[in-house]
Amino acid sequence: MKNFVTVWLTVLVLSFVAFSQDSSSAPDRAPLLLVQQIPLPNVGGRIDHFTFDGKRKRVIGAALGNNTVEVVDTFAGRDIHSIAGAADPQGVVFVGEFNKLFVANGTDGKLRIYDGDSFKLLNSVDIGEDADNVRYDPAEKRIYVAFGGDEGGGIAALDAATGKRLEDVAKLDAHPESFQIATSKPVIYANIATKAKVVLIDRDTHKVTDWPLKSGKSNYPMALDEADHRIFVVTRRPAKLVVIDTETGATVASIPCVNDADDVYYDTERKRIYVPGGEGFLSVIQQTDADHYQALAKIPTTIGARTGLWYEKRDRFYLAVPASSKEGAALWVYAPED
Repeated sequence: MKNFVTVWLTVLVLSFVAFSQDSSSAPDRAPLLLVQQIPLPNVGGRIDHFTFDGKRKRVIGAALGNNTVEVVDTFAGRDIHSIAGAADPQGVVFVGEFNKLFVANGTDGKLRIYDGDSFKLLNSVDIGEDADNVRYDPAEKRIYVAFGGDEGGGIAALDAATGKRLEDVAKLDAHPESFQIATSKPVIYANIATKAKVVLIDRDTHKVTDWPLKSGKSNYPMALDEADHRIFVVTRRPAKLVVIDTETGATVASIPCVNDADDVYYDTERKRIYVPGGEGFLSVIQQTDADHYQALAKIPTTIGARTGLWYEKRDRFYLAVPASSKEGAALWVYAPED
């Protein structure tokens, strides 16, 4: 009997040790893993929005506080070119089929168009006050640019091939912040942050429909989950991810997230939302279904890092880290973890 008890206790202890070792050796992993830091040695001040040149594997960003546009080779891991002569660049989009880079500038309200190889300035088009976010519609070959101030604004349209300005897609009652272009129907969704609302714009009729927000204000970034008929809007007062039904304009969910966000991205493969915030964190939120969401992680980053780029084809998230008194500016590269 004594031997049996001894053996039983030995097995119990060994099992406990094995369990403890397995648990400690397999901790929960963050949904985003920092895999690279690319220095931006000549960049100072605020960094705004980004685009990607898929052919050359380049991240291109608007260094607003530096009055430059930075071109980063992601394979070489370095900043390879700085486009000077910009005036508070904010929105950028690279269009590979025309090999052109379009940059919206806040100070002079111009859209500058550059050659994708030499970065030579090809043309500049007057857009309007505080020219900001830029999007490309490959179906219509059009560039869309948000502009305006507190008393009015709009979304301009241009022919991507010629750079000619076309009829504005909409006149709005204030500056539109981030906006998204639907592919399944001719509409655009836009944030009007100063009015705490989302607007639905019909690109054919130019009709504008207001969807007031009921659970937040200062709604700046926006992402679109067109398959599930959902818009993701991030508010700053309070700091929340607000999920809106694109068919009705109704709010279906509201989840706390990082504060001072200026970008939000939807990972369609993993059904995750990435929200970088100037508070110094990156929120990752999981979509369980179209109406239900759960916070996965609040990953520490650095103060002021509130813009970035999710490039699904490379499965990478790029975070803009502005220069501080301790460190220079950088582009932090994250890989998602399943």
